[in-house]
Amino acid sequence: MITMAVCSAKGGVGKTSVVLGLASAALHRSVSTLVVDLDPQADATSGLDVTAQREHDVAAVLRTPKRRVAESSVAPSGWVDDHPGLLDVVTGSAASARLDAPDHEQADLDGLRRALRKLDDHELALLDCPPSLGGLTRSAWRASDAVLVVSDASRFSVAAVGRTLDEVAALRSGPRVAGVLVNRFSPRSGEQRFRLEELRSLFGPLVLEPLPDRVAVPQSQGAGKPLHALRPVAARRVAEQFDRLLDVVLAQRAAPRTSRDSA
Repeated sequence: MITMAVCSAKGGVGKTSVVLGLASAALHRSVSTLVVDLDPQADATSGLDVTAQREHDVAAVLRTPKRRVAESSVAPSGWVDDHPGLLDVVTGSAASARLDAPDHEQADLDGLRRALRKLDDHELALLDCPPSLGGLTRSAWRASDAVLVVSDASRFSVAAVGRTLDEVAALRSGPRVAGVLVNRFSPRSGEQRFRLEELRSLFGPLVLEPLPDRVAVPQSQGAGKPLHALRPVAARRVAEQFDRLLDVVLAQRAAPRTSRDSA
């Protein structure tokens, strides 16, 4: 199973929308996927149309990473009623906010990694992190093969990307950086073009093809449907970009393993 943490140090950049777009692309390609909703707002759980009531949620998994707790936190996405197991969610919870302290002991950060070892019957796990670099995001990093950093093309987001990459680089045997993704990019904006070039000058090939600001993304979320189910041409073009982004994510399968992975 490839495990990818999707994170940002700044809110409002559309990080959960990226997770939902990747989940849609994976579903379209029949890549069995587990979304782990670590954001206390639980928007990924809502966006994936999870209605089943589960005995436990992600907060319980982090506190007690046993197989029974982990398995009873997993609910099917409403996107795949007729294909059980193809797209599942470790359901989010506001209670996870209490576990987001920045000064967690190292052992506390390993709970998610241990839990995901017990939920390894998917090809891909997408970890939707809160917009911070606290305990929840660090737990995701410890559990992940790679990190996707989501940003927008603004001055403060450029600084946030730098902080995030510095924190990941400081980890001992930490995850790889799959890339920096600029979301909601408007090429007509001179300021956004400037900030995109600034990111490229700072982080080079880590900066991926930006995702455009398109109404199809909120439309799919409002309809409770995967992006790939929408018919308009503009929606199909955005879906194709998520297909290419999924290729970047799945390419982590072939990347060298770190010593942490074999621990």
